[in-house]
Amino acid sequence: MTPWLAVGLGLVAAISLFGLFGPFLVGDPDAINNIGLSGPSGDFLLGTTQTGQDVLAQLAYATRGSLQIGLLVGVLATVLSAFFGIYGAYLGGFADEAFSLLSNVFLVIPGLPLVIVISGFVPPESRGLWTIALVLALTSWAASARVLRAQTLSVRNRDYVAAAQLSGERPWRVIGVEILPNLLPVLASQFVYAVIAAILGEAGLSFLGLGASNSSTLGTMLFYAQNGFALPVGAWWWFVPPGLIIALFGMGLSLINFSIDEIIDPRLKNARTARKRARKAAARLRKEA
Repeated sequence: MTPWLAVGLGLVAAISLFGLFGPFLVGDPDAINNIGLSGPSGDFLLGTTQTGQDVLAQLAYATRGSLQIGLLVGVLATVLSAFFGIYGAYLGGFADEAFSLLSNVFLVIPGLPLVIVISGFVPPESRGLWTIALVLALTSWAASARVLRAQTLSVRNRDYVAAAQLSGERPWRVIGVEILPNLLPVLASQFVYAVIAAILGEAGLSFLGLGASNSSTLGTMLFYAQNGFALPVGAWWWFVPPGLIIALFGMGLSLINFSIDEIIDPRLKNARTARKRARKAAARLRKEA
């Protein structure tokens, strides 16, 4: 395990545990007190909002909401990209051309404007967690599908796949047993990337007031902090914690993704090893000098 992978896993695990168990350890995030915009204290470790609500309690529930959306979008986007990328490339012919054309269409459409337009047309009362997750998944699967298609075209021509086809194996079994195991590192990398994009995309939508109306997320915390003029009045404890959670979780997933890339492409690992040896050699020469 590389140091970067250990750091990434540690950050992701810590934030996930906070989002999973934190809501059971804090009070009611909607409870209103008469000490609005008070800084961190013994009673409120992260201070209070404009209406006296506990920021720590809101942060715990918001972290859980963002993790739920990230996980939903990651699963949905990965399933869509695997279907259009792997299944289409395996079938070949018209199906591959049609799926590839659909992927290209979604690739050239600007993602964020499309998400904003779709979310804007959905009524606020219908804009729930699943709706936002579906919108984000539909706009984030195409790039991964292109990568999986290229990998599948390479694996499809190998001898053991041809042998399975000649033996009369069903397509779903050839894909699941012969092709899919070779693509698991790529799928894991695409899943991690989809989760990062989903959390950032949801935060952007919520900051614009287009997020899920029936759930609390880190983006909605930033939205209410902006509306409450937290930055002008210097209430840093209201907007810094959710922004920091987003940044640290994204950094942790990125470090994990970089480590997965090293598994997919051994040349990256060899390059890192070569740089480490070069630094050790340079340090040894400086000592000898």
